[in-house]
Amino acid sequence: PLCPQVKAFVTQDIPLYHNLEMKHLPGADPELVLLSHQYKELERIPLSDMSREEINQLVQELGFYRKETPDAPVPEEFQFAPARPLPTLPPLQAPTADSKTPPERDKGEHPDL
Repeated sequence: PLCPQVKAFVTQDIPLYHNLEMKHLPGADPELVLLSHQYKELERIPLSDMSREEINQLVQELGFYRKETPDAPVPEEFQFAPARPLPTLPPLQAPTADSKTPPERDKGEHPDL
């Protein structure tokens, strides 16, 4: 049996979140299960002791997009939310013109070879 706070979240808030689905498992304690885009389980967060406000805050902190109404369109940048973009390598820093140290060369290196 869901506590009233969790039940209110399930019935009234879940429909507003993009990419958040409810799966009813009879007798199971309510928990938020985070999956990767390949549907691998990443984390389980128990919700039984949380208030409706706490659950909403948690879901938004995790990056789920909350719509104004269940039928509202989802902006393109949030279509895959809460998926994190793939990590990108930082851009290589080009040496600046006022760089004090020239690139070091090994003593045995011949730059003209």
